[in-house]
Amino acid sequence: MGEAAFAWKHLAAKAGAKLQALLCRRFSSRVFTSAQPIRPVPAAAPAGPYSDAEIRERIERCPKLASLESINRKLKGLINSEQSYTSQIAEIIRRDPSLTARLLRMVNSVYFGLSAKVNNIEEAVLYLGLRQIRELSMATPVIEELERLGPVSPRLPWRELWQHSVGTALVTREILSFTDLLVDDDTDYIVGLLHNVGKVVLATTWPAEFERLVERDYLSCGEVCEAERALIGWDHAAVGGHYLERHQLPPEIAQAVRFHANPAQAGEHRRLAAAVQVADLVVRATGTPGGFERIDPRSLGPWHESEGWRLLFPEETWDAAQARTAVQQLMARLPEQLSNLV
Repeated sequence: MGEAAFAWKHLAAKAGAKLQALLCRRFSSRVFTSAQPIRPVPAAAPAGPYSDAEIRERIERCPKLASLESINRKLKGLINSEQSYTSQIAEIIRRDPSLTARLLRMVNSVYFGLSAKVNNIEEAVLYLGLRQIRELSMATPVIEELERLGPVSPRLPWRELWQHSVGTALVTREILSFTDLLVDDDTDYIVGLLHNVGKVVLATTWPAEFERLVERDYLSCGEVCEAERALIGWDHAAVGGHYLERHQLPPEIAQAVRFHANPAQAGEHRRLAAAVQVADLVVRATGTPGGFERIDPRSLGPWHESEGWRLLFPEETWDAAQARTAVQQLMARLPEQLSNLV
């Protein structure tokens, strides 16, 4: 066995059977696959808030999104297998042109600073490592499926939305690594990636109201939520949380999404929600907006003075200082990293 293959086998073995089971359970085709083509739900003319019952009924009629193709399911199984080899992982990636393109763009970005361009997928897999390959395999099918909704609402900037979502996933994971909240699977990444799924549901299910939301400027994320509640009755966080619950995602993910704008209300999942709130502000501060809304980042205030940051780090401890430094370092390279990922 070559040294590269042995090294990859060692990395893959560390992923463990528990992670494999969680990923399969949370991202199986049973949860996400839609039997019907995606199409918008007809919307009535804007007429003020809808009843809770009608909002739930409309969300339940919204097409299921982000089905994982068989290649991505196979890739996840291989990455988490104790018998994984670089060549086998590379062979599966070669079958997915979108995943291949993202892999090579990322490894050849300024972020990695390589002196020579990498065109070999096996080399790219070795450079990136297990965790980033897993993140790519999760994000790619989610992005592609949701991009199919583009014609439904051309005023929703899809690339910006998904750059923001992937960035939030990366920053959420970074922040939580400095807390004592043990996350032994990909929940931290997943909740950041999906925190704005409610905006996609709004654009698909309430297109007329969504057009009105797009037309104005906002001073804060809270003001965006207020405008959504005034027109529909629920904001995008509540819509997204209910959508994920209906699609059988675990409570920690659905609740963190539901309360990412008000993390203290998320109960036992408040720290996960708090990390998402901070990550959202961090990514906005780098110049990547969160979707349709036009908010001047300067009006949002420092991310390390937010409710979420205080909830995660109530005192100025060594961990808090280390987390702030790590996030600042990540912010410096995040725009380049996201331009190669999405």
